[in-house]
Amino acid sequence: MAPALDREGYWGSTTSTLDWCEENYVVTPYIAEFWNTVSNLIMIVPPIFGAIQSVRDGLEKRYIAAYLALTVVGLGSWCFHMTLKYEMQLLDELPMIYSCCIFVYCTFECFKVKNSVNYHLIFILILFSLIVTTVYLKVKEPIFHQVMYGVLVFTLIVRSIYIVTWVYPWLRGLGYTSLGIFLLGFVLWNVDNIICDSLRNFRKKVPPVIGITSQFHAWWHILTGLGSYLHILFSIYTRTLYLRYRPKVKDMLIWSSPTRRGFFLC
Repeated sequence: MAPALDREGYWGSTTSTLDWCEENYVVTPYIAEFWNTVSNLIMIVPPIFGAIQSVRDGLEKRYIAAYLALTVVGLGSWCFHMTLKYEMQLLDELPMIYSCCIFVYCTFECFKVKNSVNYHLIFILILFSLIVTTVYLKVKEPIFHQVMYGVLVFTLIVRSIYIVTWVYPWLRGLGYTSLGIFLLGFVLWNVDNIICDSLRNFRKKVPPVIGITSQFHAWWHILTGLGSYLHILFSIYTRTLYLRYRPKVKDMLIWSSPTRRGFFLC
């Protein structure tokens, strides 16, 4: 991780348990990690349009909740990287758990009658969220949060692979694309953590426009935001195929249409 603080800024000293590799308060004194902050726009704006379109298409409320949950994660992450305050860190990290629980519910409820509610699964996911929240507030250990988030992501991966392997193989394009983009973001997140000193030295030697490309935590936001967005679309199309209802899911990012011959992104 990066040093606690590189320059003095508007938000004062860092109180978060994490400080990432981007140099603090370099671009503006009002934003601690500028690129890590603005990169969250991909998790804020497109999901809002996705939620609006889901309402217009008459989709079940779980998918509207999934889009809005992704937006909340983006807003929380924006506040965290802008301030590097512990309270804002929680606003970033805890919604990651809650939103992923919503994604799990959507993915596991794809093959049920319309407007069905699985109260047992809801109870399990809420209990999981409460336990993670309680423990995390107690121990304040980022690795614990990362492991619990990883458990949820792994669950989504296994379920998605099952769907594209045994149920709707023509959705492999979307399913594997969302997974691949997310995993690429995860790789860059690790690279950013492991060779932070080298990345910082690289930025000192190259023009700023080139140095920006090495802000790998910002790339993590962009890629995981896009991967999560595509996963919601994947869940929606799995559901609508099962219900034999094929709405045009259209927003500012993507227009897609499932067919028996394949899944096309235009």
